[in-house]
Amino acid sequence: MHEYSIVSSLVERVQREADAHPGAIVRRLHVRIGELAGVEIELLRTAFETFRAHTVCEGAELAIAAVPASWRCPRCDRAIPVGEILRCATCHRPARLAAGDDIILERIEMEVPDV
Repeated sequence: MHEYSIVSSLVERVQREADAHPGAIVRRLHVRIGELAGVEIELLRTAFETFRAHTVCEGAELAIAAVPASWRCPRCDRAIPVGEILRCATCHRPARLAAGDDIILERIEMEVPDV
């Protein structure tokens, strides 16, 4: 279950950001997960709920946006519609994956005390 290692890396990254703002309280994490990233979103949520205890993310919510896979022609940049053969109908080049295979920590919401 690599979702736990993903959450571990996520919490470490958030810790580094929170360390830059002493006294910060992490409230919410916004993460984008591609359809082809090989991540089970519900397992990731469960891993986050389990792993966040006693970390900077202990009281934080996890907001996940699922990103569908999308394909484009590398030559003419034509979008390849879902369900079509992964080859450009115009120039016949094999399609290139344009989105949907990544995991991105998009935003961290923190409360930072006045200095």
